[in-house]
Amino acid sequence: MDVNLFDFHLPEEQIAQVPLLDRTSSKLMVVNRKTGALRHETFHDIVSYFNAGDTLVINDTKVLPARLFGVKEETGGKIELLLLKQTSEDVWETLAKPAKRVKPGTKLSFGDGLLQAECLEALEDGGRILKFSYTGIFYEVLDQLGTMPLPPYIHEQLEDQDRYQTVYARERGSAAAPTAGLHFTPELLKALTDKGVHLAPLTLHVGLGTFRPVSVDDVDSHKMHSEYYELPESSAQILRETRKNGGRIIAVGTTSTRTLETVIRDHGDFVEASGWTDIFIYPGQEIKGIDGLITNFHLPKSTLIMLVSALSTREHILHAYEEAVAQGYRFFSFGDAMFLTREELNR
Repeated sequence: MDVNLFDFHLPEEQIAQVPLLDRTSSKLMVVNRKTGALRHETFHDIVSYFNAGDTLVINDTKVLPARLFGVKEETGGKIELLLLKQTSEDVWETLAKPAKRVKPGTKLSFGDGLLQAECLEALEDGGRILKFSYTGIFYEVLDQLGTMPLPPYIHEQLEDQDRYQTVYARERGSAAAPTAGLHFTPELLKALTDKGVHLAPLTLHVGLGTFRPVSVDDVDSHKMHSEYYELPESSAQILRETRKNGGRIIAVGTTSTRTLETVIRDHGDFVEASGWTDIFIYPGQEIKGIDGLITNFHLPKSTLIMLVSALSTREHILHAYEEAVAQGYRFFSFGDAMFLTREELNR
C-alpha cells in the first residue's frame, strides 16, 4: 500500500499553535465509520452520543518535561536532549541534537552539574543511550530542569505547562501527550459518569515514533517504535463486562486503541497485561477492541491517520479531512476532534 494514499493538503494556518482557553470548546466532527456521514458539533456535545453502559477508555500517561538543554563537559558545546524512554535504572534512550557531538564516552552536564550524563551507545537517527547521575530523585531534578517536548510544528510558547497534560494524567513516562484526551475536563468526565458511562484507564507511554510521518514508500515496510503499556485487571474487567452487557467501548486516542488491540491480539480477550508494543494498524486489518474512537486530526502520511482509516475507510477519512479543512478546523495536538462511531447520525 502506497503511503501517498494517506496524503492531504493542509493550509499551515490551520495548524493549532495554542490550546483553547476552554478544553471542551473545540470543534467536534462526528463521523459514521461505516457510511462516512458526518455532522459538526462542539466537543462538550459529545456527552449526548454516549449511552449508559458504554465505557470510555482513557490513557493516563503523564508527559515528562523531557526536553533538556545542557553542554558537553569537555568543550562547553551546547546540546539539546529529548528523553524517549527509560530502559533500566538511570539509563534512557534519548534523541540528541546535534547528535554528531555526542559519541560513546561523551559526558554532558545540565543545570550547572545538577544533572549529568554519559553516552553509552549511539543509535540511528540521532538516538543515544545515556546513563544519568544526580543527587536526590530523578523526576524532581527533571521537573526543575526540563521543559515540555512540544511537537516541532508548534512554534508558540506554552504559557501553562499543564495544558499539554490530560486532566487524568497519572503515570509519568511519555515523550508526547495523548492529545485526544486534552479535550476532557473533570466536569465533562463527571457528566459522562453521571449518565452511567464507565471509565477504564490504561497506560501507554507515548514515544515520538508514533507521530512521525512514514519514511518508506510502502506502508507494509514501515517499522513502529516500541512503547510500554499496562492494562490493569480493574479496567480489563470493566471492558469484559461492557462487551457482555452489549455496551460500546469508546477509546480516547490512538494510543488507547493500540493498547487494547495489542492485548486482544496477544490474549484473545481483555485481560491484565503489560509489556512493549510495536503494533502498527492500517487499512486491511480488523480492529476488534473498540466500537468507537475519539481522536484529533493527524499529520499527513502518519501511522495515526492510517489507524483511523482502519476503523473506517481511507476514502471516508480523507473526505472528513477535506471537510475539516473547508470548515476551518484546527489540526494536530492542540486542534479539534473527531468522533468515529458506528451509530447512525439521526439525532
